[in-house]
Amino acid sequence: GQFYDNPSEKLTLVGVTGTNGKTTVSQLLAQWATLLGHKAAVMGTIGNGLLGQVKEAKNTTGSAVEVQENLADFVKKGADFASIEVSSHGLVQHRVEALKFKAAIFTNLSRDHLDYHETMEKYAEAKKRFFVDLAPELQILNADDPIGAAWLSELPNGIAVSCHPDFHPTSKQWLYATQIRFTHEGAVIDVASSWGNCTLHSPLIGAFNVSNLLLATAVLLALGYSFDDLIRTVSQLKGVNGRMELIKKAGKPTVIVDYAHTPDALENILNTAKGFAKSNIITVFGCGGDRDTTKRPLMGAIAQKLSDVCIVTSDNPRTEDPQLIIEDILKGLDKNKENYRVVVDRREAIKEAIEMAQKDDIVIIAGKGHENYQILGKVKHHFDDKEIAQEFLNNK
Repeated sequence: GQFYDNPSEKLTLVGVTGTNGKTTVSQLLAQWATLLGHKAAVMGTIGNGLLGQVKEAKNTTGSAVEVQENLADFVKKGADFASIEVSSHGLVQHRVEALKFKAAIFTNLSRDHLDYHETMEKYAEAKKRFFVDLAPELQILNADDPIGAAWLSELPNGIAVSCHPDFHPTSKQWLYATQIRFTHEGAVIDVASSWGNCTLHSPLIGAFNVSNLLLATAVLLALGYSFDDLIRTVSQLKGVNGRMELIKKAGKPTVIVDYAHTPDALENILNTAKGFAKSNIITVFGCGGDRDTTKRPLMGAIAQKLSDVCIVTSDNPRTEDPQLIIEDILKGLDKNKENYRVVVDRREAIKEAIEMAQKDDIVIIAGKGHENYQILGKVKHHFDDKEIAQEFLNNK
């Protein structure tokens, strides 16, 4: 930190931790800060840099030196606001120790990275260090998550955020949705908070994005922005590439490309689609190789239960046999139901889904989102779900 002259003290640094939502919340904050007149930077899964000039990153949270180096670079380029994703690996390995966080956000905690942390308890402890040991000035937590709720009871200055209209705040500062109306263009959210009440018109699709937006709203209110500023700018926010991204063409099925690669993320996106689907939902998904195998049957069961048709295919098989990964997924399916099929080649699977879909159907392609590659063995091949979906939609 000293070597780079403590860059984290020269800008408003906000850290986001949790299983799902880190990228979206950090992106929303950087976009919103920009709309409010700041020069904002982001660091995380989809890369590092000033908003709009992001370079690819190898890890969600870089090494301690890389993090300092990046922040110093942001400051040099004139940034006065930075939102960074803080992974549990990054916390355990003390990669963000020397940083001065103005605010820390907790999104949620679910089954992921158990190959690294072994148990949910250890995973939770890793995340908790962020709020306890790193002493951020503002602590914003999702109270709808059981772990978030438990930590709020131990953090005297924690700010509680909830999507439930019957939420009863016990913390000094709080924000929750009193009513949420979903459309295929986003959501209309009535908000009550310790800073006042308002209605936000969110251009982001899906229930989990209401939670993401409310966390970002609470941070900016806690940093001193007014509801008027936020209401004026909220409609200009954009979702993150490959997160609940809609591809629409008149008279053709709607395709949604999403990064969902954990059971709860898949369940979220399918429930969201059900909320505005006029007809059938056709889901294409697989599971990554050389990664947590326990989630495979769980994801299979969810995809089958919440879709009208599910096509099980390959994700990034890496060094595993794609067929064996698929067999793990199939263990979670009810074989008596005929609403699923296996198409090992991902391109073929996307093609079949789009060809079978009628114009009011929704095709969901889950698992890879913004990734523009597929890893077979140890080789990365160019592969972009969105490009492939657009190609087959155009030919339909």
